[in-house]
Amino acid sequence: MGWAFGLIADDPAERAAALAQLADAQGKVEDALGRYNDLWHLTLPPGGQEQWRDSVLLRAYERYVEAGTSSLPEALWNRPAGDIRTWPGLPYALLFLEWEARYPQEWTRHAKHWGTKQSLVRAVAVAGHGERVRAKLTDLVELVVRRAYRCKDREYLRVARAVDGADLRGRLDTAARSDDPWARRHAGYVLWLLDRPEVPNSLHVWQTWLSAEADG
Repeated sequence: MGWAFGLIADDPAERAAALAQLADAQGKVEDALGRYNDLWHLTLPPGGQEQWRDSVLLRAYERYVEAGTSSLPEALWNRPAGDIRTWPGLPYALLFLEWEARYPQEWTRHAKHWGTKQSLVRAVAVAGHGERVRAKLTDLVELVVRRAYRCKDREYLRVARAVDGADLRGRLDTAARSDDPWARRHAGYVLWLLDRPEVPNSLHVWQTWLSAEADG
């Protein structure tokens, strides 16, 4: 799936080529799923033990799963239990999140899946990442803080707390002093929460903080 990194390229032509490959991969997933569903109905009743002894049905399911390993977001599903820091799919998880952060309209049009975004953000929000991954996560927090809110963005507070440090705080401080009113509010809120690790990132806390800022 090396082609997938073209989805976050600066060059529009490179992104277009990657999107074409993604569409081809997604088409194969849809075809495999359609074949599996057809066979499922042919081996009714649903859920019967005999159904899962049908070798043709099982092979169709295996082909569907196999097709998904070369497509997004399907390749990010069914992550095995264990340390995400050693998961071979971690670079693609970060790619998926960066794609949504940098090119949200393309991501929404071609691979929107809020549940996958949420689960990945929560999964990567752990301490102990290597330097390159930590730098990528810091970049993602800054990107999200500086843009208008999108679904599940609040989950990135978990990441900010996991990679908290001088680099992140310096970027947040710069954003908090920018000309963009959203960036100022969002960065200020994240900095405030970083100083209060015991405070939950809830809607009530956000609204209370906004009221305090307005009064101040």
